[in-house]
Amino acid sequence: MLERIKKLAASYREETVTLRRHFHAHPELSWEETATTEKIVETLKGLGYHIVKVGFGGTKSGVVAELKGGHGGKCVALRADIDALPLQEENDVPYKSKAGGVMHACGHDSHAAMLLGAAKILAEIKDELHGTIRLIFQPAEESGLRPGAKIMVEEGVLEGVDVISGLHIWAPEPAGKIVYRSGPFMAAADGWYLTIQGKGGHGSAPEISVDPTIAAANIVLNLQAMMAREVSARETAVLSVGVIKAGDTAFNIIPDTVKMNGTVRTFRPEIQDHVEEALRRTVEGACAMGRCTFNLEYKRFLPATINDHDTTMLLKATCEELFGAENVEESPLIMGSEDFSYFQREIPGAFFFVGGGNPEKGCNSPHHHPKFSVDEDAFPVGVAALAGFAWTWLEKNK
Repeated sequence: MLERIKKLAASYREETVTLRRHFHAHPELSWEETATTEKIVETLKGLGYHIVKVGFGGTKSGVVAELKGGHGGKCVALRADIDALPLQEENDVPYKSKAGGVMHACGHDSHAAMLLGAAKILAEIKDELHGTIRLIFQPAEESGLRPGAKIMVEEGVLEGVDVISGLHIWAPEPAGKIVYRSGPFMAAADGWYLTIQGKGGHGSAPEISVDPTIAAANIVLNLQAMMAREVSARETAVLSVGVIKAGDTAFNIIPDTVKMNGTVRTFRPEIQDHVEEALRRTVEGACAMGRCTFNLEYKRFLPATINDHDTTMLLKATCEELFGAENVEESPLIMGSEDFSYFQREIPGAFFFVGGGNPEKGCNSPHHHPKFSVDEDAFPVGVAALAGFAWTWLEKNK
Protein backbone atom coordinates (compact mmCIF):
# COMPACT_ATOMS: atom_id res chain seq x y z
CA MET A 1 0.00 0.00 0.00
CA LEU A 2 2.82 2.44 0.75
CA GLU A 3 4.11 2.12 -2.81
CA ARG A 4 0.63 2.91 -4.09
CA ILE A 5 0.41 5.93 -1.77
CA LYS A 6 3.75 7.18 -3.05
CA LYS A 7 2.63 6.87 -6.68
CA LEU A 8 -0.66 8.63 -5.96
CA ALA A 9 1.17 11.48 -4.24
CA ALA A 10 3.39 11.92 -7.29
CA SER A 11 0.38 11.88 -9.60
CA TYR A 12 -1.33 14.60 -7.53
CA ARG A 13 1.69 16.91 -7.64
CA GLU A 14 0.17 19.50 -9.97
CA GLU A 15 -3.09 19.61 -8.02
CA THR A 16 -1.15 20.14 -4.81
CA VAL A 17 0.95 22.89 -6.40
CA THR A 18 -2.18 24.59 -7.74
CA LEU A 19 -3.75 24.59 -4.28
CA ARG A 20 -0.59 25.90 -2.68
CA ARG A 21 -0.33 28.75 -5.21
CA HIS A 22 -3.98 29.64 -4.63
CA PHE A 23 -3.41 29.89 -0.88
CA HIS A 24 -0.16 31.77 -1.44
CA ALA A 25 -1.84 34.39 -3.64
CA HIS A 26 -4.65 34.88 -1.11
CA PRO A 27 -3.00 34.90 2.35
CA GLU A 28 -4.94 35.73 5.50
CA LEU A 29 -3.71 36.65 8.98
CA SER A 30 -4.36 34.71 12.17
CA TRP A 31 -8.08 34.37 13.00
CA GLU A 32 -8.98 35.98 9.66
CA GLU A 33 -8.61 32.87 7.45
CA THR A 34 -12.21 32.87 6.19
CA ALA A 35 -11.59 32.59 2.43
CA THR A 36 -8.88 29.99 3.06
CA THR A 37 -11.35 28.03 5.18
CA GLU A 38 -14.03 28.23 2.47
CA LYS A 39 -11.60 26.89 -0.15
CA ILE A 40 -10.61 23.99 2.11
CA VAL A 41 -14.26 23.12 2.85
CA GLU A 42 -15.10 23.18 -0.86
CA THR A 43 -12.19 20.86 -1.65
CA LEU A 44 -12.95 18.43 1.17
CA LYS A 45 -16.62 18.18 0.27
CA GLY A 46 -15.58 17.33 -3.28
CA LEU A 47 -13.52 14.45 -1.88
CA GLY A 48 -16.42 13.08 0.14
CA TYR A 49 -15.33 14.19 3.60
CA HIS A 50 -17.84 14.91 6.36
CA ILE A 51 -17.34 18.46 7.62
CA VAL A 52 -17.45 18.20 11.40
CA LYS A 53 -17.01 21.86 12.27
CA VAL A 54 -16.17 25.16 10.60
CA GLY A 55 -14.98 28.10 12.67
CA PHE A 56 -13.15 28.22 15.99
CA GLY A 57 -12.51 30.81 18.64
CA GLY A 58 -15.66 32.72 17.75
CA THR A 59 -14.48 33.20 14.15
CA LYS A 60 -15.17 31.57 10.77
CA SER A 61 -11.60 30.29 10.58
CA GLY A 62 -10.54 26.65 10.72
CA VAL A 63 -11.98 23.34 9.58
CA VAL A 64 -12.30 19.85 11.02
CA ALA A 65 -13.37 17.03 8.69
CA GLU A 66 -13.63 13.26 8.93
CA LEU A 67 -13.42 10.25 6.67
CA LYS A 68 -14.59 6.86 7.95
CA GLY A 69 -12.74 3.89 6.51
CA GLY A 70 -14.30 0.73 5.19
CA HIS A 71 -13.50 -1.03 8.46
CA GLY A 72 -14.05 0.13 12.02
CA GLY A 73 -11.11 1.11 14.16
CA LYS A 74 -9.27 3.92 15.88
CA CYS A 75 -8.89 7.55 14.80
CA VAL A 76 -5.82 9.27 13.37
CA ALA A 77 -5.70 13.06 13.16
CA LEU A 78 -3.58 14.96 10.65
CA ARG A 79 -3.07 18.70 11.12
CA ALA A 80 -2.03 21.64 8.96
CA ASP A 81 -1.88 25.31 9.98
CA ILE A 82 -3.30 27.86 7.53
CA ASP A 83 -2.47 31.43 8.61
CA ALA A 84 -0.06 33.89 7.00
CA LEU A 85 2.22 36.64 8.35
CA PRO A 86 2.07 40.46 8.36
CA LEU A 87 4.84 40.82 5.79
CA GLN A 88 5.13 42.42 2.35
CA GLU A 89 6.19 39.80 -0.19
CA GLU A 90 9.27 40.54 -2.33
CA ASN A 91 9.13 37.48 -4.61
CA ASP A 92 8.37 38.16 -8.26
CA VAL A 93 6.18 35.17 -9.11
CA PRO A 94 2.82 34.86 -10.91
CA TYR A 95 1.15 33.74 -7.69
CA LYS A 96 2.58 36.57 -5.57
CA SER A 97 0.46 37.65 -2.62
CA LYS A 98 -2.47 39.85 -3.63
CA ALA A 99 -2.96 41.07 -0.07
CA GLY A 100 -0.80 44.08 0.69
CA GLY A 101 1.38 43.53 3.73
CA VAL A 102 0.34 39.89 4.16
CA MET A 103 2.37 36.90 2.98
CA HIS A 104 2.72 33.16 3.45
CA ALA A 105 6.32 33.46 4.62
CA CYS A 106 6.41 30.34 6.79
CA GLY A 107 4.98 27.69 4.49
CA HIS A 108 1.48 27.30 5.88
CA ASP A 109 0.13 27.53 2.34
CA SER A 110 2.22 24.43 1.57
CA HIS A 111 0.98 22.65 4.71
CA ALA A 112 -2.67 23.18 3.78
CA ALA A 113 -2.08 22.03 0.20
CA MET A 114 -0.13 18.92 1.25
CA LEU A 115 -2.79 17.90 3.75
CA LEU A 116 -5.43 18.27 1.05
CA GLY A 117 -3.27 16.08 -1.19
CA ALA A 118 -3.08 13.47 1.57
CA ALA A 119 -6.85 13.79 2.02
CA LYS A 120 -7.35 12.87 -1.63
CA ILE A 121 -5.20 9.76 -1.30
CA LEU A 122 -6.97 8.66 1.86
CA ALA A 123 -10.35 9.16 0.21
CA GLU A 124 -9.22 6.96 -2.67
CA ILE A 125 -8.18 4.12 -0.35
CA LYS A 126 -10.89 4.61 2.29
CA ASP A 127 -12.48 1.18 1.72
CA GLU A 128 -9.23 -0.39 2.90
CA LEU A 129 -8.76 1.85 5.95
CA HIS A 130 -9.22 0.27 9.38
CA GLY A 131 -10.43 3.35 11.20
CA THR A 132 -11.23 7.05 10.88
CA ILE A 133 -9.20 9.96 9.53
CA ARG A 134 -9.72 13.36 11.14
CA LEU A 135 -8.28 16.36 9.33
CA ILE A 136 -7.52 19.51 11.31
CA PHE A 137 -6.93 22.73 9.37
CA GLN A 138 -5.85 25.03 12.15
CA PRO A 139 -6.02 28.83 12.22
CA ALA A 140 -3.68 31.16 14.09
CA GLU A 141 -0.48 29.18 14.58
CA GLU A 142 1.37 32.49 14.40
CA SER A 143 -0.80 34.08 17.11
CA GLY A 144 1.39 33.88 20.20
CA LEU A 145 -1.17 35.39 22.56
CA ARG A 146 -4.08 33.27 21.30
CA PRO A 147 -2.69 30.16 19.61
CA GLY A 148 -5.13 28.32 17.39
CA ALA A 149 -4.14 24.85 18.58
CA LYS A 150 -4.94 25.74 22.19
CA ILE A 151 -8.37 27.09 21.22
CA MET A 152 -9.14 24.04 19.07
CA VAL A 153 -8.24 21.67 21.91
CA GLU A 154 -10.45 23.64 24.29
CA GLU A 155 -13.30 23.34 21.76
CA GLY A 156 -13.02 19.55 21.61
CA VAL A 157 -11.16 18.95 18.37
CA LEU A 158 -9.34 15.90 19.79
CA GLU A 159 -12.34 14.12 21.25
CA GLY A 160 -12.21 10.51 20.06
CA VAL A 161 -8.75 10.90 18.48
CA ASP A 162 -6.03 8.36 19.37
CA VAL A 163 -2.94 9.87 17.73
CA ILE A 164 -1.95 12.95 15.73
CA SER A 165 0.72 13.95 13.25
CA GLY A 166 1.61 17.09 11.38
CA LEU A 167 4.43 18.48 9.29
CA HIS A 168 6.29 21.71 8.64
CA ILE A 169 8.04 22.58 5.40
CA TRP A 170 11.62 23.37 6.42
CA ALA A 171 13.79 25.72 4.35
CA PRO A 172 17.16 24.80 5.91
CA GLU A 173 16.89 21.20 4.62
CA PRO A 174 17.07 20.07 0.96
CA ALA A 175 13.75 19.59 -0.78
CA GLY A 176 12.15 16.25 0.01
CA LYS A 177 14.27 15.33 3.02
CA ILE A 178 12.28 13.99 6.00
CA VAL A 179 13.52 15.26 9.37
CA TYR A 180 12.25 13.71 12.63
CA ARG A 181 13.11 13.69 16.32
CA SER A 182 11.80 11.59 19.20
CA GLY A 183 11.14 13.35 22.50
CA PRO A 184 11.77 17.10 22.86
CA PHE A 185 11.93 18.65 19.38
CA MET A 186 11.02 22.36 19.43
CA ALA A 187 11.37 24.69 22.40
CA ALA A 188 8.81 26.18 24.75
CA ALA A 189 8.45 29.92 24.13
CA ASP A 190 8.08 32.29 27.09
CA GLY A 191 8.16 36.08 27.17
CA TRP A 192 8.99 38.46 30.03
CA TYR A 193 8.08 42.14 30.31
CA LEU A 194 9.75 44.34 32.90
CA THR A 195 9.33 47.99 33.95
CA ILE A 196 11.93 49.34 36.38
CA GLN A 197 10.84 52.45 38.26
CA GLY A 198 13.43 54.86 39.56
CA LYS A 199 13.53 58.64 40.08
CA GLY A 200 14.65 60.80 37.21
CA GLY A 201 16.92 63.78 37.47
CA HIS A 202 19.76 65.69 35.91
CA GLY A 203 22.75 63.71 34.72
CA SER A 204 25.08 66.08 36.55
CA ALA A 205 23.59 65.16 39.93
CA PRO A 206 22.93 61.41 39.97
CA GLU A 207 23.14 61.31 43.76
CA ILE A 208 19.71 62.95 44.09
CA SER A 209 18.16 60.57 41.55
CA VAL A 210 17.43 56.84 41.59
CA ASP A 211 18.92 55.64 38.30
CA PRO A 212 16.97 52.69 36.81
CA THR A 213 19.55 52.23 34.05
CA ILE A 214 22.03 50.82 36.56
CA ALA A 215 19.52 48.21 37.69
CA ALA A 216 18.76 47.41 34.06
CA ALA A 217 22.44 46.95 33.21
CA ASN A 218 22.94 44.65 36.19
CA ILE A 219 19.87 42.62 35.19
CA VAL A 220 21.18 42.09 31.65
CA LEU A 221 24.54 40.83 32.90
CA ASN A 222 23.23 38.85 35.86
CA LEU A 223 20.61 37.04 33.80
CA GLN A 224 23.32 35.61 31.56
CA ALA A 225 25.41 34.70 34.59
CA MET A 226 22.36 32.98 36.06
CA MET A 227 21.84 30.94 32.88
CA ALA A 228 25.52 29.94 32.85
CA ARG A 229 25.67 28.98 36.52
CA GLU A 230 22.19 27.74 37.40
CA VAL A 231 21.24 25.79 34.25
CA SER A 232 23.28 22.65 33.64
CA ALA A 233 25.54 22.65 30.61
CA ARG A 234 23.80 19.38 29.68
CA GLU A 235 20.53 21.26 29.18
CA THR A 236 19.55 23.42 26.22
CA ALA A 237 18.09 26.76 27.22
CA VAL A 238 18.26 30.35 25.98
CA LEU A 239 17.36 33.66 27.62
CA SER A 240 17.59 36.75 25.45
CA VAL A 241 16.89 40.44 26.01
CA GLY A 242 14.99 41.84 23.04
CA VAL A 243 14.09 45.38 24.17
CA ILE A 244 15.70 47.95 26.45
CA LYS A 245 14.18 51.43 26.42
CA ALA A 246 15.39 54.18 28.75
CA GLY A 247 14.51 57.82 28.24
CA ASP A 248 13.61 59.73 25.11
CA THR A 249 14.23 63.37 25.96
CA ALA A 250 17.81 64.58 26.34
CA PHE A 251 21.32 63.21 26.71
CA ASN A 252 21.74 64.73 30.17
CA ILE A 253 18.57 63.46 31.81
CA ILE A 254 18.43 60.36 34.00
CA PRO A 255 15.13 58.66 33.11
CA ASP A 256 12.39 57.70 35.56
CA THR A 257 11.88 54.25 34.06
CA VAL A 258 13.46 51.55 31.97
CA LYS A 259 11.37 49.09 30.01
CA MET A 260 12.83 45.70 29.12
CA ASN A 261 11.51 42.52 27.61
CA GLY A 262 12.86 39.30 26.21
CA THR A 263 12.29 35.63 25.58
CA VAL A 264 13.13 32.31 27.22
CA ARG A 265 13.38 29.02 25.29
CA THR A 266 13.55 25.69 27.11
CA PHE A 267 12.70 22.03 26.47
CA ARG A 268 11.89 20.59 29.90
CA PRO A 269 9.23 21.92 32.31
CA GLU A 270 11.64 21.68 35.26
CA ILE A 271 14.13 23.97 33.51
CA GLN A 272 11.34 26.30 32.40
CA ASP A 273 10.17 26.60 36.03
CA HIS A 274 13.69 27.19 37.33
CA VAL A 275 14.52 29.89 34.77
CA GLU A 276 11.31 31.78 35.56
CA GLU A 277 12.02 31.65 39.31
CA ALA A 278 15.64 32.68 38.84
CA LEU A 279 14.69 35.54 36.52
CA ARG A 280 12.28 36.89 39.14
CA ARG A 281 14.94 36.56 41.83
CA THR A 282 17.56 38.29 39.67
CA VAL A 283 15.26 41.22 38.88
CA GLU A 284 14.22 41.60 42.51
CA GLY A 285 17.81 41.58 43.73
CA ALA A 286 19.11 44.08 41.16
CA CYS A 287 16.22 46.46 41.80
CA ALA A 288 16.63 46.22 45.57
CA MET A 289 20.32 47.00 45.23
CA GLY A 290 19.51 49.94 42.96
CA ARG A 291 16.67 51.27 45.20
CA CYS A 292 14.18 50.80 42.36
CA THR A 293 10.74 49.28 42.28
CA PHE A 294 9.61 47.08 39.40
CA ASN A 295 6.73 45.37 37.67
CA LEU A 296 7.45 42.03 35.97
CA GLU A 297 5.11 39.96 33.81
CA TYR A 298 6.21 36.48 32.77
CA LYS A 299 4.09 34.83 30.06
CA ARG A 300 4.26 31.23 28.90
CA PHE A 301 3.19 31.36 25.27
CA LEU A 302 3.83 27.87 23.87
CA PRO A 303 4.83 24.58 25.50
CA ALA A 304 7.72 22.54 24.15
CA THR A 305 6.94 20.28 21.19
CA ILE A 306 7.60 16.80 22.57
CA ASN A 307 7.18 13.89 20.17
CA ASP A 308 5.89 10.55 21.43
CA HIS A 309 8.65 7.97 20.95
CA ASP A 310 6.60 5.05 19.58
CA THR A 311 4.61 7.29 17.23
CA THR A 312 7.77 8.95 15.97
CA MET A 313 9.52 5.65 15.36
CA LEU A 314 6.53 4.42 13.35
CA LEU A 315 6.63 7.64 11.32
CA LYS A 316 10.37 7.20 10.77
CA ALA A 317 9.97 3.59 9.61
CA THR A 318 7.11 4.55 7.29
CA CYS A 319 9.13 7.33 5.68
CA GLU A 320 12.19 5.11 5.30
CA GLU A 321 10.06 2.58 3.45
CA LEU A 322 8.56 5.31 1.29
CA PHE A 323 11.69 7.32 0.47
CA GLY A 324 14.73 5.29 1.57
CA ALA A 325 16.67 5.59 4.84
CA GLU A 326 19.15 7.98 3.19
CA ASN A 327 16.36 10.55 2.86
CA VAL A 328 15.26 10.38 6.50
CA GLU A 329 17.42 12.00 9.17
CA GLU A 330 17.26 12.91 12.85
CA SER A 331 16.97 16.59 13.72
CA PRO A 332 18.93 18.48 16.35
CA LEU A 333 16.92 20.41 18.93
CA ILE A 334 15.14 23.38 17.35
CA MET A 335 14.96 26.58 19.40
CA GLY A 336 11.89 27.82 17.51
CA SER A 337 8.42 26.97 18.81
CA GLU A 338 5.21 25.39 17.48
CA ASP A 339 1.70 25.34 18.91
CA PHE A 340 1.30 21.74 17.70
CA SER A 341 2.56 21.11 21.23
CA TYR A 342 -0.96 21.75 22.58
CA PHE A 343 -2.24 18.69 20.71
CA GLN A 344 0.63 16.59 22.05
CA ARG A 345 -0.23 17.50 25.64
CA GLU A 346 -3.51 15.63 25.15
CA ILE A 347 -2.62 12.61 22.97
CA PRO A 348 0.50 10.97 21.47
CA GLY A 349 1.81 12.87 18.46
CA ALA A 350 4.64 13.07 15.96
CA PHE A 351 5.58 16.39 14.38
CA PHE A 352 8.15 16.34 11.57
CA PHE A 353 9.81 18.46 8.91
CA VAL A 354 9.86 18.12 5.15
CA GLY A 355 12.82 19.86 3.52
CA GLY A 356 11.84 22.64 1.14
CA GLY A 357 15.14 24.33 0.36
CA ASN A 358 16.80 24.51 -3.05
CA PRO A 359 19.26 27.38 -3.70
CA GLU A 360 19.31 26.58 -7.44
CA LYS A 361 15.62 27.53 -7.58
CA GLY A 362 16.02 30.55 -5.32
CA CYS A 363 14.50 28.69 -2.38
CA ASN A 364 17.11 29.62 0.19
CA SER A 365 15.59 32.46 2.23
CA PRO A 366 14.77 31.73 5.88
CA HIS A 367 11.29 31.42 7.29
CA HIS A 368 9.54 34.75 8.02
CA HIS A 369 11.57 36.48 5.28
CA PRO A 370 9.88 38.55 2.52
CA LYS A 371 11.56 36.35 -0.10
CA PHE A 372 10.72 33.05 1.56
CA SER A 373 9.91 30.35 -1.00
CA VAL A 374 9.86 26.56 -1.18
CA ASP A 375 10.73 23.96 -3.79
CA GLU A 376 7.36 22.55 -4.83
CA ASP A 377 9.01 19.25 -5.79
CA ALA A 378 8.93 18.51 -2.04
CA PHE A 379 5.13 18.38 -2.00
CA PRO A 380 4.66 14.73 -3.08
CA VAL A 381 6.98 13.75 -0.22
CA GLY A 382 4.90 15.58 2.36
CA VAL A 383 1.65 14.27 0.89
CA ALA A 384 2.87 10.67 0.91
CA ALA A 385 4.35 10.98 4.41
CA LEU A 386 1.06 12.19 5.90
CA ALA A 387 -1.11 9.63 4.11
CA GLY A 388 1.45 6.87 4.66
CA PHE A 389 1.63 7.56 8.39
CA ALA A 390 -2.16 7.47 8.74
CA TRP A 391 -2.42 4.21 6.81
CA THR A 392 0.44 2.52 8.68
CA TRP A 393 -0.70 3.60 12.14
CA LEU A 394 -4.24 2.31 11.57
CA GLU A 395 -2.89 -0.98 10.19
CA LYS A 396 -0.61 -1.44 13.21
CA ASN A 397 -3.39 -0.59 15.68
CA LYS A 398 -6.43 -2.32 14.19
